[in-house]
Amino acid sequence: MSKVSASAVRDVIVEIKKGSEEKKRNFVETVELQIGLKNYDPQRDKRFSGTIKLPNVARPNMSVCVLGDAFHCDQAKAAGMEFQSVDDLKKLNKNKKLIKKLAKRYDAFVASEALIKQIPRLLGPGLHKVGKFPTPVSHAESLTDKANEIRATIKFQLKKVLCLAVAVGHVGMTEDQLIANVMLSVNFLVSLLKKHWQNVKSLYLKSTMGKPHRLF
Repeated sequence: MSKVSASAVRDVIVEIKKGSEEKKRNFVETVELQIGLKNYDPQRDKRFSGTIKLPNVARPNMSVCVLGDAFHCDQAKAAGMEFQSVDDLKKLNKNKKLIKKLAKRYDAFVASEALIKQIPRLLGPGLHKVGKFPTPVSHAESLTDKANEIRATIKFQLKKVLCLAVAVGHVGMTEDQLIANVMLSVNFLVSLLKKHWQNVKSLYLKSTMGKPHRLF
């Protein structure tokens, strides 16, 4: 049973949107869910990790690069997406600095299914190390749909500290879209925890430049 009601989320979202309206920024502020955990020992307890696709695209400005075969490079070109061909990747010559630069330039990568197995050989472990190993895409799938799927997917991963933060939307979304994203995110996170709600110390929502609002 969720301990956070949709009406409580709505109240907070109304406040966040109001705050963002009053102080207009030159960019669309992201809405972030911040989680504090308790009764958890990251050293001893199993660290959880889980990804979930939200009903509404949370990060529309996220940059996605296509590592494609000839077919996908043509598709990416037609869709106005940035791409790298096999030859482009070979030119990097496994140079760690150049691969790091490539990984930094984009938020995420998709790669043609035929290429996935070649990525470690072409680029070494560079992308994997920074958590940006490409998502496979087949010829039957649309590149833009795949990119939007990545933009709508969030990841909860416990590292060495007991606080997490994930982008669940932006202030340009409607209240209902934000509520749907927040409710799904919270309930999914709780399902990953060993003792569910007993492991949740606090939940806050905030926009990039706004102040945090407590949900739980």
